[in-house]
Amino acid sequence: MKHNEIYISRFSAWAPGIENANEWKEWAQGKREILSVTDSPQIMFADSKFRRRLSQISKMTVQVVHDLLPVNDDTKMIFLSFRGELSRQYKVNKMIIEDRSILPAAFSLSVFNAPAALASMAFGLKGGYSAIFPDTFASGISLAEAAFLCDDAEQLLFVYADENVPQEYADITEEHPWLFQPLAFGFLLTGKAEPQDSSILLSSLKKEAESPADFLKHLILSRKL
Repeated sequence: MKHNEIYISRFSAWAPGIENANEWKEWAQGKREILSVTDSPQIMFADSKFRRRLSQISKMTVQVVHDLLPVNDDTKMIFLSFRGELSRQYKVNKMIIEDRSILPAAFSLSVFNAPAALASMAFGLKGGYSAIFPDTFASGISLAEAAFLCDDAEQLLFVYADENVPQEYADITEEHPWLFQPLAFGFLLTGKAEPQDSSILLSSLKKEAESPADFLKHLILSRKL
C-alpha cells in the first residue's frame, strides 16, 4: 500500500491540571498551565494490581493509548521520550550507590521502554513497538514518518511521554521550567483522510515540531480533541 500523504486521524493527551478539551484549548492559547506535579491519571479501566505498579509516565502512556483505542491488531507503536522512567532510574541509582544491590522488579520497571511495554501488555497490543530517545522532537516525528512509510502499514500509533522531574534535579529545570513539565500525548498516523474533515496532514505540522508542547499546541488549534 503506497501513501502519497500521511494524516493524523485522531489524538489524545494527558497532563496534570488539564481536565477536558476546553482546558486543552486554553493551554494551547497560553491561557492555562500544565502543573509541575506528580499527579497521574487514575486508569481505573486497568487491573488494580497492575496500576499500583506504574509510575507517572507509565500511567500517562497507558491512558493516552487507551483513549486512542481501538487500533488494528497489527498496529505498531512508536514511543518517544526524552527522560523515560527518570524517577525510577534515580531510585535505582541511589539503591546501587547506598545499598550496593538492586531489586529485579525495581530495575525491570525503570528501563526506558517500560511505558510502551506496559501499555502493550495492558491492551494486548501485538504489533510491537520501538522506543526512541531522539536528538530533537522533530527528528522523532521524522522517524515515525519513515517507520510508517517503510512498514507500508494502514496505521501507526505514535506516543510521546515525559514525567515530572524529581526535586533532586531541580537545578537543571530552573532556567526553562516549561521544558520539564509532565506531558503525554499520542496520535494515529494513517494513509488516508478521515471523513468530516477530522484528519490533518502531518506535513502541515512538521515545522511546528520544535518541542513536544509546540507540536501539541498547533495540533490542538488545528482540530478538536
